[in-house]
Amino acid sequence: MRRPRGRSSQAVHLDGGVSEHQGDEREMQREQMIEAARSREHDVVIVGGGATGLGLALDAASRGFRTLLLEARDFGKGTSSRSTKLIHGGLRYLKQGNVRLVREASAERGLLLRLAPHLVRPLGFYLPTHGVGEWVRYGLGLEIYGLMAGRFRIGGVRRVRMGEAQRRFPTLRAEHRRGGFEYWDGQFDDARYLIHLCRTAVRYGCTVLNYAPVVGLHRGIHGRVEGVSFVDAETGEQHEVRARVVINAAGPFVDSVRRLLEPNAERSVILSRGSHLVVDRRVLPGDRAVIVPETPDGRVLFLIPWHGRVLIGTTDVHLETPTVEPTITPEEVRYILKTAEGYLREPIRADQIRAAFAGIRALAAPRGLSVERTSDVPRDHVVSISRTGLVTIVGGKWTTYRWMAEDCLNRVMAAGLLPHRPCRTRAIKLDGYVPHHPANGFDIWEGAYASRKALLMRDEPELGAAVVEGAPLRYVDVLWAVREEMARTVEDVLARRTRLLFLDTHLAAAAALPVARFMAKELGRSGEWIEEQCRSFRELCAALLQPVHDHFARRA
Repeated sequence: MRRPRGRSSQAVHLDGGVSEHQGDEREMQREQMIEAARSREHDVVIVGGGATGLGLALDAASRGFRTLLLEARDFGKGTSSRSTKLIHGGLRYLKQGNVRLVREASAERGLLLRLAPHLVRPLGFYLPTHGVGEWVRYGLGLEIYGLMAGRFRIGGVRRVRMGEAQRRFPTLRAEHRRGGFEYWDGQFDDARYLIHLCRTAVRYGCTVLNYAPVVGLHRGIHGRVEGVSFVDAETGEQHEVRARVVINAAGPFVDSVRRLLEPNAERSVILSRGSHLVVDRRVLPGDRAVIVPETPDGRVLFLIPWHGRVLIGTTDVHLETPTVEPTITPEEVRYILKTAEGYLREPIRADQIRAAFAGIRALAAPRGLSVERTSDVPRDHVVSISRTGLVTIVGGKWTTYRWMAEDCLNRVMAAGLLPHRPCRTRAIKLDGYVPHHPANGFDIWEGAYASRKALLMRDEPELGAAVVEGAPLRYVDVLWAVREEMARTVEDVLARRTRLLFLDTHLAAAAALPVARFMAKELGRSGEWIEEQCRSFRELCAALLQPVHDHFARRA
């Protein structure tokens, strides 16, 4: 099939505060971004392309600051694509007494539902109760949880009677179908949301670069940080850029960035691994999630409908050092299955597990707190400004990314590092906005871009063909990821631009070769590149599933 090599580049608008009309003309073209990054001075350089970094990028750019974001790997490669897929107030945090965080998160949940209804949707949760004591305790807690949201509340708390529970949750054990409560929170697809957030930042004039690790921080004559060095990982070229402010938003790797300047800097984060299993929808049919309100380690466990599968998680395991590719362990597989099966009529079989993944939380390290139970560490964010002027933000949660960015930049301005300009993100609708969620459910491959993809398929009907049988992935989705969303590798496409790796890892492995061949033609890559991409991606697939195989081998 014939595929032209991308559209011609259009003018880059580097001045802060571009209009939405101007921003719409700007594309996510990597070559264009490289040129923009190295050719101008910037007001703000952000290190890290996860939810925190991209939230900062949109906030800074929309305030009119010339902004550059640098990500060492791909946008959302780490924590921000590996969450439990919830935009929620945090019922567990209410139990811990963190009322302020619940209020903040509940307000942000309501705001995100309004600014991105095409990406975030309300989701109903069923909480089984057993006996009068639990009925009173959980019912009161849920009412308080709902009241905390105030005008941002989603739905109400409703008593679920036995008959309804038996009808709607046929795969639960009998004792968990005697009744309970229904309440509402929000659900989204984290990696897809992140890409829309990235496109919105670009629309406001932000320059964004993936595969651009920062390798140095530069001080000026007064000892303050005035810029960074980064490497274009695709060419090996190193570039230096100047900035008025550098913000370290590197998540689990924030301390590595800090130590580029201060090799002996103390640890600022506590690391926690959260793991998930993705199983067949038959395990929990229907459109409601189920919450296990109490687990042995003081967390909750969710069974959540997600893209035609059921997502089960999460864990909370303390880590000493971050890794680029964390994986679930056999012990976590056992923990998740044992906890979930306490609520299910039948055990989950090995062939029902379609995927497994883990992410690393970077929690703000409170002084003097034991890390024996990372589930007890608060999820609040912390902003610090060093004597050299390096700004570091740690902690927080996906739901509060927008507020974290607003708070961080307000503190930077209060410290005199940037001129005062008001935050605008409370009114900025995310790229691709439509006033409702797609009618056919969580359609992450089309969503608000369906009409533009349809035009591509009209010109080249073969783009509508499935990449592999059984996978909801077409060649037009791959083309869109490369041309419109800066996907550079097979993993970028199959893990984050689409979610096939985390929905069905076996199908993702089968899709690697056709995706690599298609991308090679679009990007002008060699046969050796195709081979290396397939090898590395299939190794990743095997590594993600190996702990599941190990668990069932031990059980046998």
